[in-house]
Amino acid sequence: MLEIKNLSVSYGAINALHGISLQIKDGDIVTLIGANGAGKTTTLKTISGLLKSRSGEILFNGRNIANLKPHEIVKLGISHVPEGRMVFANLTVRENLALGAYLQRDKTAVRAELDFVFAMFPRLKERESQTAGTLSGGEQQMLAIGRALMSRPKFLMMDEPSLGIAPLLVKTIFEKIVEINRERRITILLVEQNANLALEISHFGYVLETGRVILQDQSAALRQNPQVKSAYLGG
Repeated sequence: MLEIKNLSVSYGAINALHGISLQIKDGDIVTLIGANGAGKTTTLKTISGLLKSRSGEILFNGRNIANLKPHEIVKLGISHVPEGRMVFANLTVRENLALGAYLQRDKTAVRAELDFVFAMFPRLKERESQTAGTLSGGEQQMLAIGRALMSRPKFLMMDEPSLGIAPLLVKTIFEKIVEINRERRITILLVEQNANLALEISHFGYVLETGRVILQDQSAALRQNPQVKSAYLGG
């Protein structure tokens, strides 16, 4: 579904990605793991059009989307749940979700998507009139995921969904990620600091180090890889 070929990205004079290549199959959950500054967030932002690439290709269903505008990329079926959630704090839960559907013109489809989000995250239904800024970190993460689902994506990117969330809610969030992938057959690209958890729910993984892919394999194999265990799994 998505293929990156020799992608290079710079922040001014600093090279953030050095010609990385990766492939994500339709229906898979794929995870990117690596230390802070490895280039994980940069990869997601470049796919979603928030950053411009210096060279290389990003192919989505065979079409090169590198350097398209972000709203054009959303229209193609790619959604991004950003690091830090980035909910609209002064708007209600329902208003945040409505903004996720801003490109949708079919009101019946929007209603169906809203029903799906509320069924997936009942807590959002309970708080639909509450302003997003008053929600807990875990509830805001549910809202950020729900908002991304409102655009009816085929491909969903999530950046650090467990960051700053109570351990009990982390488990719930990751169960929901698996459910979204399985029930909606939405392909997912996951960046997650909890490498063990990410490799547990994903099918395939890439290890990034200073803007380069240094390892790639089935997630189960990466969990057993001594290099990965030593560096990222605490063993």
